[in-house]
Amino acid sequence: MREREREREREMGTLHPSPKDLEESTHGHHFDQADPQKKLDAGAIFVLKSKGSWVHCGYHLTTSIVAPALLSLPFALASLGWAPGLLCLAVGALVTFYSYNLLSLVLEHHAGLGRRHLRFRDMAYDILGPAWGKYYIGPIQFLVCFGAVIGCTLLGGQTMKSISKCVQSMYLISEPEGTMKLYGFVIIFGVLMLALAQIPSFHSLRHINLVSLVLCISYSACSTAAAIYAGHSSRAPERDYSVRGDSPDRVFGAFNAIAIIATTYGNGIIPEIQATAAPPIKGKMFKGLCLCYMVVLATFFSVAISGYWAFGNQADGTVLTNFIVDGVTLVPKWFLLMTNILTLLQLSAVGVVYLQPTNEVLEGFFGDPDQNQYSARNVAPRIVFRSLSVVTATAIAAMLPFFGDINAVIGAFGFLPLDFVVPSVFYNITFRPSTRSAVFWANTAIASIFSVMAVLASISAVRQISLDAKNYKLFANV
Repeated sequence: MREREREREREMGTLHPSPKDLEESTHGHHFDQADPQKKLDAGAIFVLKSKGSWVHCGYHLTTSIVAPALLSLPFALASLGWAPGLLCLAVGALVTFYSYNLLSLVLEHHAGLGRRHLRFRDMAYDILGPAWGKYYIGPIQFLVCFGAVIGCTLLGGQTMKSISKCVQSMYLISEPEGTMKLYGFVIIFGVLMLALAQIPSFHSLRHINLVSLVLCISYSACSTAAAIYAGHSSRAPERDYSVRGDSPDRVFGAFNAIAIIATTYGNGIIPEIQATAAPPIKGKMFKGLCLCYMVVLATFFSVAISGYWAFGNQADGTVLTNFIVDGVTLVPKWFLLMTNILTLLQLSAVGVVYLQPTNEVLEGFFGDPDQNQYSARNVAPRIVFRSLSVVTATAIAAMLPFFGDINAVIGAFGFLPLDFVVPSVFYNITFRPSTRSAVFWANTAIASIFSVMAVLASISAVRQISLDAKNYKLFANV
């Protein structure tokens, strides 16, 4: 009798599966929980292994959010001013923490119904319909994540070049031919990424991402200390907190700054991170987000406030470049060198985290889920195609050192919708809160406001590309 009741509940989709059932459905029989008749592909089985704890989720979240992009926050404040800048920074923290929790609750709800979604596009497929998953969420997420890999590779090359110059300055090394070109450093960083890309699964990155968490706290503390030191130095530039430019430039600059802040808080891989948690998953992501946002609050605000306080509206795209004025460092050279090395090391971890959706797609296309993950049949294509993806990202980063402008467009089109708009839409469709409830109107307001912001930020980013186009040159040594 009890078995017939369980079977009826299973058919209706209301049976809450046990942790053992979930584990078997994911790794034993390899069935897609959104469609029990469809087998999971090799990408979901091998790359998105569900074995982690909430602490591991916290490590992954911190690496994907608290990245060297936070060093651009003083520049964002310079385009907004003190009050609007800090307000945008606080709103970004509140809205993203809330939105990521909404996504987590939707994922937990479907997992409780026996339809655990392991990928963002799976959520869209089930909640919005097949077309949304296949033609919007999937491609947008891929562009955002692969764009982040290219951006990390480029920034890694630029950081290595800065380290090289710092070492030459410290030891009075003279090179008549000049230092190595930027694309050379980009290629060296690409080789490091090539090795890290072969790590088999997202869950396997948990120890690297723990180190990444320590690194991001370390270089943020170094940047904050350096800004305070430089601000009190006799060689510090004169501080001016006014927003520069005429009215149109200020307006577009403000929207560009908002896009920078949104991109800095951006994630784009919440479902994939939650997929690494072992069942039962209830509550794990919330605790992971709490761990992550303690680090976010400690790093984002300290770097943004100290950098803007020290350099005012002269804050550069990355605050580390402000510590060198006319070839003279405002802080001890060894300290600047250490900060750059810490930043470089974390960049490699961030890059490999954002490579995971690409790895999952490639493994899904070329892997065989019916054979062992470490069989020759699966290892050979994994090495070949992951290597090709990293080589492609490195080649683009080396050719297009102005990719940061392009990435701003990708961020405005991608991070803003994925992280600010889509979670509210998913929640309202899944839980159908009353139209009289505060939750419904809060979600509707967030989705509406940030949809408009995404359009305006995209226009601003495209305008910036048109202004900078005259300076674009392939393989430029910037």
